[in-house]
Amino acid sequence: MEFTVSKADLVRELGLSQGVVEKRTTIPILSNVLIDAEGDQITLTATDLELGIRSSCSAVVKKAGSGTIPLRRLLDYVRLLSEPELHIKFAENQWAHITSGRSRTRIAGMSRDSYPELPQATETPVKISMASLVSMIESTIFAISMEESRFTLNGALLQIKQGTLTMVSTDGHRLAVMERSCESDSSAPIRVLIPRKAMAELLKMGAEAAADANIGFAATENHLFFQVGKRLLLSRKLTGNFPDYDRVLPREQPHYMTLSRDEFRSTIERVSQFSDERTRAVKLKLTKGELIVHSSLLETGESEEAMSTLYDGPDIEIGFNAQYMLDFLRAVPEQQLTFHFKDSTSAGEMRPAGEDLSYHYRYVIMPMRI
Repeated sequence: MEFTVSKADLVRELGLSQGVVEKRTTIPILSNVLIDAEGDQITLTATDLELGIRSSCSAVVKKAGSGTIPLRRLLDYVRLLSEPELHIKFAENQWAHITSGRSRTRIAGMSRDSYPELPQATETPVKISMASLVSMIESTIFAISMEESRFTLNGALLQIKQGTLTMVSTDGHRLAVMERSCESDSSAPIRVLIPRKAMAELLKMGAEAAADANIGFAATENHLFFQVGKRLLLSRKLTGNFPDYDRVLPREQPHYMTLSRDEFRSTIERVSQFSDERTRAVKLKLTKGELIVHSSLLETGESEEAMSTLYDGPDIEIGFNAQYMLDFLRAVPEQQLTFHFKDSTSAGEMRPAGEDLSYHYRYVIMPMRI
């Protein structure tokens, strides 16, 4: 195999693939990227057996073929080259010879024969707006559980039905759900669990995609497929039953306050400096027209800050995890939000405020005893 390729193109595609490759693996070839050269392009494939990515870029192929090279070593080296192009030639012993300007480098590769084959999609892809999917991931990924033992919560639920796209995530202490209208060409409802790692890779692909790009989504019995142009991301499905989130969403919340997102966020950031590092607990004290945010630690001190707010309900004190609130405040795009609640022992709920929103976004967090 022998070809010449643009440094910028190769770095871009390798950069998208590096998140898939595990830094430490017991299967050495999984640290490598598979390169196939044919026609006028090269195709790059990376996988950790749970997640896989395939992409391509233009190249001048002198001799078709395939081989594998350690992905991170190749990327780290190619990034440092000063010339705009590089020439790669694989020898029969699987070593890759890289030439760029006056640079001459050899990297030990491995045979393509032992590289795992990626599964193929058998279903017709459903088209979804890439921008909508990215927005939903950004609004829910932070609420995914980090506890590996709760594997059904290690990803988000994606539902497509009746012209709507819904994504839900929870870690048992909070729940984020976003719903958008969707011009899907799917006639049958779809319900799948997407792993967190796959969602993170989709965000990277979304950053590279055009603003009006669509993503082709397909699901088989064991795998999920996401096609964006010449790039394909595939992932194993999460198995198990996702919680019935409709039962968790509060039904009765007679009280609410209206807040400025930026003011509330900066207040929480300052006051929470004096909260416990483990619980991150802060107290919200609500009185007519005013919100007081308070936290204290015997060892380090205390902080309290008052905000004006549109509120006309009873005096209430509620404790919440500051980090949970900040995650929402950093993700919600609207400048105004409403905070709904029933009493000091019931879940609170934050929503973006606005009459003409193109989406529905609800974020439920459980209260804390302080």
